[in-house]
Order: sequence, then structure tokens, then C-alpha cells
Amino acid sequence: MKIGNFDLKKDGTYIIAELSANHNGSLQTALDTIKAAKQCGANAIKLQTYTADILTLDCKKDDFMIDGDTLWDGKSLYELYSEAYTPWEWHKELFYYAREIGIDIFSTPFDKSAVDFLEQFKPSAYKIASFEITDYELIRYAASKGRPIIISTGIAKIDEIQDVVDICKEEGNEDIVLLKCTSAYPAPLDEANLVTIPNMKETFGVNVGFSDHTLGITAPIVATTLGAKVIEKHFIKDKNIGGPDCEFSLDKSEFSLMVEKVREVEKLMGKVDYTLTQKRKEQRRFSRSLYISKDIKKGEKFTQNNIQSVRPGYGLHPKYFQKILGKMATKDYEIGDRVEKNII
Repeated sequence: MKIGNFDLKKDGTYIIAELSANHNGSLQTALDTIKAAKQCGANAIKLQTYTADILTLDCKKDDFMIDGDTLWDGKSLYELYSEAYTPWEWHKELFYYAREIGIDIFSTPFDKSAVDFLEQFKPSAYKIASFEITDYELIRYAASKGRPIIISTGIAKIDEIQDVVDICKEEGNEDIVLLKCTSAYPAPLDEANLVTIPNMKETFGVNVGFSDHTLGITAPIVATTLGAKVIEKHFIKDKNIGGPDCEFSLDKSEFSLMVEKVREVEKLMGKVDYTLTQKRKEQRRFSRSLYISKDIKKGEKFTQNNIQSVRPGYGLHPKYFQKILGKMATKDYEIGDRVEKNII
């Protein structure tokens, strides 16, 4: 499966820098953030395409007020989304700039009109947000466009995850990535449950990744060891600008370090391989092998007192030790002579 020019099978872990609200209402900040994401080693920058009116009502009744010990308690949903959204008129310039500097770019649509709007930019994928996973019609419509579809599963029940995988396949779209996700901002470490990642791959038979809202970079690194093929992390150019998502976003130095460590993990994981490289073959000279440990005259027997398993490894493999015991020497041997196979 490819996202843009990135092959998930061959090219490793696809790392997404989530712009979200970290432009803080400034187009220039958005452009600078895209540039910084490229410099940090991200494979893609991801936008969110919505308006407050798409997501909610301009209403301050209790149902529409945010509470529950979040970063945004006391605001209405409409106020939060009005502050956080990325203006649609910016998209053309953002897509153009990202492609000009060589970083992939796509977005999260929050309704069908957003999908229609984004189609003009030919995005390399569509990302479905965790809270939209129950919007089956949106997922069906996005999947129908034939682009890879990345779906966060933070609030989903297991049957809903299966439903959306089936919906994508019904639309002829098999390029699916499910993201393990904890929909808390920031997410506690003890709720990450990263061992779910390999289970999701086995259960649903699609590529699996990790959308991370924990603080720091430990979780994405561990997720990579567990088989995450996509890592998504909120990214901010400079935390001094603040904003709704600042607290659980990585800045340039943190994101760069995360990318570095993920790439190191990829090298460490490697592949299943029992063959010996030339260097490893050469290192076998420091292993044990059988040597004469006491002078032996022709006609004497080999015993535990005159042969020994020692370093280096130029002599006979130690597995032949018992077969040699009791054999008759056919010539004289000196201490330090190699035991050779013709003795057996």
C-alpha cells in the first residue's frame, strides 16, 4: 500500500505531522509549520477541513459546553471549533507550498462538502478523525474517491471498526490504515494500550498505525516496535505561540528527536534473518573450538585431560568433543594444535 510515493511495505513508518490548530489563526504560521515539519523529517503534514457550523451549533446550552477536565473546559463547542479551524481559503496555498518543498499533504474532512472541496487538490489520502468513526456515510463517501483512507479508532467499539473496514472494501477501497488512538488530550500513558496494535492487524487484516496524544515521544517509539506503519503526532513550530493543541504537541526539537528514534527502531527491528554476514562470520574466530591442551604422543588416547574447548574458533566444533574422547592419536600433538575433523 502506498500513501503518495511512500510504500508502507518497503519504506518503513510513515510519519505525519498534524497541523490541527497550531497555526493559531495565521497563514504564515501555517506555512512556517509545514516547512518546519519537512525539516524535522516528517513524511506528511495533515490539515483539518471543517467549519464550526459543520461540526456543531452556535449554542451555549449545557449540552454544547465543554467540561470533564479537558484543556478547553468552559468553552462552547462552537467557540473551540471557530478558534481551531483552518480557513478553507488557505488550503490552495498550503497544498501548493507543501508540494513545492517536497512534503506530502492531505487533510481530515468532517463532512461530504469537505471531501468535495479537497478533491480539487488531489490529496494523497483522507484521514477520518476518531470522533467521526461513527459517521458511516462520511467514511463511505471518502472511501469512494479511491484514495488511501486512514481511520482513527479512539472512541470506536470493535464492531464499529469492523463496520468501517467493510464499508471501505464495499466501495472497492482496500487501502486502509487503522490507527490505534486514545481520544484524550493529553492521553494518559496507562490508557495507551499499545499491545492492541498487533492485535488490530491480526483482527482486521489491514495496515495499522498509531495516532498519539500522549506527552513526549516514548509512545510512538514503542508503537513502531509493535508494528505501527503510520505514526501521527500533533506538531507545533514553537510552543510560545500557544493555541488549543499546544500542550500535547511536539515542537521542532521534540519532533525531530521522535523521527530520529523511530528511524533507529526501524533499523533495530530489521527482518527475520538467521544468516551470517561476512562480519559475523569473521567474529566466529572468537568463539570456542577444540584444541590440544597437553602434549600427546602417537598411540595415546584423547581424554578430557589433553583436549579442551577454548578460544579461538579455528579448531573443531565443540559438539564433537564426546566423539573424540577415547580415540587413538595417529601422530604426535603439541599443546595449542588444533583438533581437526580427521581425528574423529
